[in-house]
Amino acid sequence: MRTRPYPAWISRLFILLVAALTFTGFMQMPLAKRYALTTVPGMAWTGDFFLVHKIHYVLGVALLFLVALVAVNWIKSWKNTLALTGLGLARAGVVFGLVVSGLLRVYRNLPGVTLDPAAILAIEWVHLTLVMVLGVLALVAIIRKSSAYAVRR
Repeated sequence: MRTRPYPAWISRLFILLVAALTFTGFMQMPLAKRYALTTVPGMAWTGDFFLVHKIHYVLGVALLFLVALVAVNWIKSWKNTLALTGLGLARAGVVFGLVVSGLLRVYRNLPGVTLDPAAILAIEWVHLTLVMVLGVLALVAIIRKSSAYAVRR
């Protein structure tokens, strides 16, 4: 196993956060009740939209913190010693798009904010599409055995 040029906990936390965000994001759709996930012992909470929504927001804040931490480290010290891989650049772009579209979704959900229905639909579809693209890029990275976002220069 190759060691990464950046701390392993960053990768592990990113994977955990993205997996949890994906799960809670899909549970905000009526999938839990439709597919009887709420009947599995310990999983009844997945049918509570507002609880799942709040968990998704908390996880989103944690992801924002991690992205900001990595961005600051990149600017301060890593940019001179590390180079993004091709897949790393693509995935970083998708993560950036997810952050922007997620923040737009949060804005849309604020009280008193009214957006055009077409804009709401565009935000929702962009966010969902980017989640799917991130998943595909992760699978490509696993298949190619090149999961690192960055390598030493």
